[in-house]
Amino acid sequence: MNFVFISPHFPDNYWRFCKGLKDNGVCVCGVADVPYDALPIQLKESLSDYYWVHDLTNYEEKYKAIGYFISKHGRIDYIESNNEFWMYDDARLRTDFNVTTGPKIDQVQYFRHKSLMKEKYEVAKVKTAPYHIVEEYQDCKKFIDKVGYPVCVKPDDGVGSSNTYRLTNDDQLKEFLNEKRVQGRKYIMEQFIEGELISFDGVCDSKGNIVYPTHHVFPLPIMDVVVEYTDVYYYTSKEIPQDLYDAGQRILKAFGAKSRFYHLEFFRLTKDQKNLGKKGDLIGLEVNMRVPGGYTPDMINFAYSIDIYKIWADVMAFDENREDVSIPPQYCAYSGRRFDGNYVNNWNEVLNHYYGKICFAQNNPQILADGLGDYFFMAKFDTLEEVNDFFRFTLERKVPAKLAKF
Repeated sequence: MNFVFISPHFPDNYWRFCKGLKDNGVCVCGVADVPYDALPIQLKESLSDYYWVHDLTNYEEKYKAIGYFISKHGRIDYIESNNEFWMYDDARLRTDFNVTTGPKIDQVQYFRHKSLMKEKYEVAKVKTAPYHIVEEYQDCKKFIDKVGYPVCVKPDDGVGSSNTYRLTNDDQLKEFLNEKRVQGRKYIMEQFIEGELISFDGVCDSKGNIVYPTHHVFPLPIMDVVVEYTDVYYYTSKEIPQDLYDAGQRILKAFGAKSRFYHLEFFRLTKDQKNLGKKGDLIGLEVNMRVPGGYTPDMINFAYSIDIYKIWADVMAFDENREDVSIPPQYCAYSGRRFDGNYVNNWNEVLNHYYGKICFAQNNPQILADGLGDYFFMAKFDTLEEVNDFFRFTLERKVPAKLAKF
């Protein structure tokens, strides 16, 4: 099997996907925008071949890379980046080189456009927030008159939480519309949801069946983190609610997901809401047919005592999991802090206090810092009480953060 992995050097944990593939006997060909000698040694050892492009946004360079690999190794079986940013180019390359695995452009539209996701959620019988495509002020006002303020506005086709707004009055709406016209982007407006943000993450096989499920809880939504530039904290749960599992499976089938990592986001309502449902109901937020962000795969490994990178590689090579998954899970907590946070407990105090519990701690790459903190601590625990104590100890500030609520 010949597998082309686009951008295997970033994020810096992605070399583990390549290692899992190579350990399964796959020929792993990497394409990235750094010289081969600049790649980390773990990645070099996990690649069978490599093609250096000067700019990963240049499609023609990537096209030439695939042609080179075909001339050297034969037919390509997979082209993947596991990265939402490159999803369109991945699909275009599959089409141009007749690679039958992975989504093509027409399917990727449903993975990226939030308005189109609504159609698939309906097929999956998963409730979503009422929405409106942003056009003129009067059209927006008619929608807001039905659902009320606040409303959430975000790009219809976007990555992450950038350019996402919470509008609470007419003045903010007018200000946004003026800015939106300058940007020239298509935006979607949704009823604001009062709920806890959760995700259903894992790997599915070539028929869209769940191979390995995991679940994360985000007490503070990522939009608040990005907008307010506050701390970020979340955890891998050792328990997966049945309604979440069932909704996740229906969504994967409705979207036609095959042989993929997935990151499905939901709100669980914290109170009854008109147009949405009762307290405790699940509301579909958006699908991300890629790996959950940052070092979340490592959190999965720590919580479940597995190698999720290898499970993904097993699905790619054998369409099944071949890893031992018998060890009982724990919680894994992530605490992301800011360099200017003025915390009560410093770096060394955190490490000393949680000696034996800390699994991973380091600075985030700058490109991830807005959403995940400038640096982080990761630790695993048996109980939720310990998780919340960890958040309090690591995130308590001498001057309290505006949005901290653990």
